[in-house]
Amino acid sequence: MSAYSTDAPSQTADPALAAVDSPFPELTYADVRAALLAREEITLLDVREEDPFAQAHPLWAANLPLSRVEIDAWARIPRRDTRIVVYGEHNGEDLAPRAASVLRKLGYTHVHLLAGGLEGWIAAGGEVFRDVNVPSKAFGEWVEGLRHTPSLSAQEVKALLDANADVVVVDARRFDEYQTMNIPGSTSVPGAELVLRVRELAPDPATRVIVNCAGRTRSIIGTQSLVNAGLPNPVAALRNGTIGWTLAGQTLEQGADRRHPASVREATLAVAREGAKAVADRAGVRRIALHDVPSLSVPGRTVYRFDVRTPEEYAAGHLPDFASAPGGQLVQETDHHAPVRGAWIVLADDDGVRADMTGSWLAQMGWTVYVVEPHGAEARSAQGGWPLHTPSAPDVGTVSPALLAKWLDEAAPGQIAVLDFTSGVNYVKRHIPGAWFVIRARLADALRKIGPAQRYVLTCGSSLLARFAAADLRRLTDAEIVVVDGGTQAWINAGLPLESGETRLASARDDRYRRPYEGTDNAAQAMQAYLDWEFGLVDQLHRDGTHHFQVV
Repeated sequence: MSAYSTDAPSQTADPALAAVDSPFPELTYADVRAALLAREEITLLDVREEDPFAQAHPLWAANLPLSRVEIDAWARIPRRDTRIVVYGEHNGEDLAPRAASVLRKLGYTHVHLLAGGLEGWIAAGGEVFRDVNVPSKAFGEWVEGLRHTPSLSAQEVKALLDANADVVVVDARRFDEYQTMNIPGSTSVPGAELVLRVRELAPDPATRVIVNCAGRTRSIIGTQSLVNAGLPNPVAALRNGTIGWTLAGQTLEQGADRRHPASVREATLAVAREGAKAVADRAGVRRIALHDVPSLSVPGRTVYRFDVRTPEEYAAGHLPDFASAPGGQLVQETDHHAPVRGAWIVLADDDGVRADMTGSWLAQMGWTVYVVEPHGAEARSAQGGWPLHTPSAPDVGTVSPALLAKWLDEAAPGQIAVLDFTSGVNYVKRHIPGAWFVIRARLADALRKIGPAQRYVLTCGSSLLARFAAADLRRLTDAEIVVVDGGTQAWINAGLPLESGETRLASARDDRYRRPYEGTDNAAQAMQAYLDWEFGLVDQLHRDGTHHFQVV
C-alpha cells in the first residue's frame, strides 16, 4: 500500500521518454472548467519547468516538469485512471505530447491534451495566475478579506519590541526558512504547530502574539488559526511578513535556532484540542476510525493520506500508509501535495490538534477531508522517510567516483563530457569539476552546445534522474554512456574536488522560480511587486470562479 488510494498496475511500464505514441484526445478549457465546477476529479498538468510555469498558469494547474514525470507522477497522481489534462510549450516546442506519452507508458489510461495549450486556455477566456502555490496564496487573501484578520505593520511591531512590551513573535514558516532570515527575537513555530504549542510560549492571556512569514499567506492563516481556535491572547499577523519588515528599512536576524517547546502540558493540550475540534467541525471536517480508512478507497476516487506532524516525529514512527506533509506546508502547497483536484484527503496526528487545524483549512479550500480518530502509538509502526514511488530505472553502466576522477585526470579534450541533471540550485552550489548543467527535457539542445564526446558521464544528486536521462541520451548518440554510481553525493562523500557557480550551463537555469520573498538579497521593487500581486488575487478568484472556497 502507499499513502494514496490507487488501483495501480505492476511497476513494469517502460518509463523512458520516447517518440509520441498514437494521438491523444483533447479536452477544452470549457471541459476542464466544467469538471472543476462539478467537483469531479481532474488533474491539470503544466509540464514546463517551474520558472515558466510560474509566469502564467491556470489556478488549479500543477507543475510536473517533463524532466521529472517518471520520478514524481506515481506519488502525486496515484490513481492510474485519473483524468489527466496536459499542456506546456517551451521555445516553440509543444512538450505535452511527449509528457502524455510518458504518462501512458507509466500506466495512466485517461491522458488528454489541453486543446490549444495555454494559449488556447487564455483565448477561451480562462484566467491565468502568476507565481507558485497560487491556490493557497489566493485563499489566504480570501480569508483576510472576509475575516478581517488582525495585523500590525512592521513599524508597529518593531516599536513593541523596542519597548520590551509583553509580546511573542512566532514564525510560521519551515525551520530552514526561518533560519535564513527572521524577525529579531522570534521563535520558529511552523503553521500546524501554532494552536498546539503557542500557549507554552505565551501562557499569560495578556501576552500579545504576533505571527509572521516571509510574505502574507502563512501569517494570515496562522493568525486566523489562533483566532478560530479560541486563543484568548491578542493576536495579530505581521503585515507583509519579512518583506514588509525589509521594506520598512528594518534589519532581519539570520541563523537563529529558537524552536517551539518540544512538549506540551496536558492542561494546555486539552484546551488546544477542544478549540481545534470545534473549528474543524464548523468547517465540515469528517471523522474516521483508522481501521475504516481503507473503505474510502473505491474505484474512481483518489484518497491522499498525510501525517501532518513534524518530519522528525514522522521519521520516529508513523502510520504505514501515510506520507509526511507537515500541516502548515500542506495548506501552503496543496497544488504540490494533492494535484488531483476533487480527491479526498485523510489526515493523521497523535495529539488531536494538528490534523484538525490542518483539516479545517483544507475543507475551507473545497477539499473533502477526514481526520483519523485517536489511535494507539503501536499503530505508528513504520519508521524513517517515505519510500520513493517510481518505476525501476533503466539499466545503464556505472562508474565509481574514484575511477571517474582518474578518467578526468587522464582525458584528452573531447574525450569525456560530464552531464549533471540535478537542480540548478544544487548545481550552482557544488558540482563535479567540468560538469555541464543540463535540463533533461532539453537534452538534445544541450548536446549541440556541449559538442560531441567519446564518453558521456551522467550524474545528479543520487543518480536516479541521471539513469532515466541515460535512456534518452542513448537515442541521441552511439557514444559510451555511464552514470556515476551514487551520483554527485557519492563524489562528495569520497572527498573529491568540487566546483561551484554557473560554470557550464548547457540549459537555461529556469527549473526553479526565484521567489521574491526568499533569501536576503531581493530588490525592494521585486518585493513590493510581489505584495501588489497578492493584493490582486481576490479579484482574480472572482474572475476565475472555480475555487469553491468557503470560509467559516
